[in-house]
Amino acid sequence: MTSQPPPASDLSPAGIIEGLSGLQDLDDLPTAEHVARFTALHNSLTAALSSIDDV
Repeated sequence: MTSQPPPASDLSPAGIIEGLSGLQDLDDLPTAEHVARFTALHNSLTAALSSIDDV
């Protein structure tokens, strides 16, 4: 059983680094499970970029 990384709700640089940490064990996962990891990271980065306008 593989665990999914938690969604990064923290948009700080540390939160983004935490989101990236979900990619560290991709080599150990079946290829079919990579999509969920990349999608979670994409969503985190999209949210972070969208929040820039609120500065």
